[in-house]
Amino acid sequence: MKQLTIYNTLSRRKEPFTPLHPEHVGMYVCGPTVYGDAHLGHARPAITFDILYRYLKYLGYKVRYVRNITDVGHLEHDADEGEDKVAKKARLEQLEPMEVVQYYLNRYHKAMEALNVLPPSIEPHASGHIIEQIAFVQRILDAGYAYVSEGSVYFDVEKYNKEHHYGKLSGRNIDELLETTRALDGQSEKRRSMDFALWKKAQPEHIMHWPSPWSEGFPGWHLECSAMGTKYLGDTFDIHGGGMDLMFPHHECEIAQSTAALGHESVRYWMHNNMITINGQKMGKSLGNFITLDEFFSGSHALLEQSYGPMTIRFFILQAHYRGTVDFSNEALLAAEKGFERLRDAYQRLFKLKASASSSVEVKGLLERCEEAMCDDLNTPIVISHLFESAKAINTVADGKASISEEDLAELQAAWKVIVCDILGLKMEDEGDNKNVQAYQKAIDLLLEIRLEAKRNKDWGTSDKIRNELSNLGFSVKDTKDGFEWSL
Repeated sequence: MKQLTIYNTLSRRKEPFTPLHPEHVGMYVCGPTVYGDAHLGHARPAITFDILYRYLKYLGYKVRYVRNITDVGHLEHDADEGEDKVAKKARLEQLEPMEVVQYYLNRYHKAMEALNVLPPSIEPHASGHIIEQIAFVQRILDAGYAYVSEGSVYFDVEKYNKEHHYGKLSGRNIDELLETTRALDGQSEKRRSMDFALWKKAQPEHIMHWPSPWSEGFPGWHLECSAMGTKYLGDTFDIHGGGMDLMFPHHECEIAQSTAALGHESVRYWMHNNMITINGQKMGKSLGNFITLDEFFSGSHALLEQSYGPMTIRFFILQAHYRGTVDFSNEALLAAEKGFERLRDAYQRLFKLKASASSSVEVKGLLERCEEAMCDDLNTPIVISHLFESAKAINTVADGKASISEEDLAELQAAWKVIVCDILGLKMEDEGDNKNVQAYQKAIDLLLEIRLEAKRNKDWGTSDKIRNELSNLGFSVKDTKDGFEWSL
């Protein structure tokens, strides 16, 4: 088995990946909080860890991939204060919280399927593991690293930091923060503002709550990953992934919780993808500068010049190393679209080539070069550069300017299929269908605008003809006070 090297955020260096078990890998990745549509910022960790999942399986490992769904406990203002994000959405839309969760989770899954992101082995919900989270809180209390205050339970960061190192993942000097963030007596339930909630007592207006030994309440946001990660992967597992924005406080709190409850750290390798930015600023719901994946696929956002297919988005993300930033712009997406089209065209030409008696192009070793790049901390930009180099040879042969032997052609076809489809997860079908749909929708709108103009001019013959012909084709047209609506 080839040696994979990955960057461990905890040690801040590349390390050879050696799993606990020689054949099995346990991997946990922080999934979405489901209170809105998935945006480009959600796509990056999903694609990053999909690549890792695919490559580990390609190397021959059996992988248990756990990706959690946060449907309770993630509060609006920070980890411990404000309204629950899912509950707020439910209140505003007059729905049950789990109705909100199911709606957006269905849409998230649809977007991930479009991006060709493989589903995880297990996708646990925070709300479905309240018992495990209560038990985890009790273990932390029993170990002396937490305290109860007015029905809530808080983690004692100062006490933990005296015996361990809170801040080791993010590199923060917690001793200085503890000195400068002490709360005055009576200002808060917490002893210190650095302390974080393990369990929160629910206020009367809070619509998601469960009984516990301390109060009718709900778990803190950080707790779910510690409880569910160890439940499904054991007290120690191989990889924990997520976006770089989760390093502090979320993952830092996870390390502290798990160490306090278990007596040791639970994660061996921490991996973090970098952010997607717009004009240098992180893309996210909290900043209001995000573009949903559906808006990319339809081209309906004001910042987009056109629609972009799911594989263009996937290719755009894979062009950069997962630890580097990616800045959104229409120019960058157009370049990615052209690059992906070149790759797809070469792939399609490759499988139409006819073999000759001998080769006049050098095509051997592509798979080995790409494996070397993937083993070097999942270096997908280098893999893509090798594919483009190979595409030159493919096009030369396809244009009749060179020849390729049957043996070399078979090797090249097998290499492209493995690298492009199995490892990078790119679908090579033409994404023109997406643009065809957009063109067809605009054509129907144009016809109905002509019909509307005919009605204004009392040209009933033209108006009725357009409506009847569309009806015969299966379209339902409804006149409204603002114009019209139609559906197929």
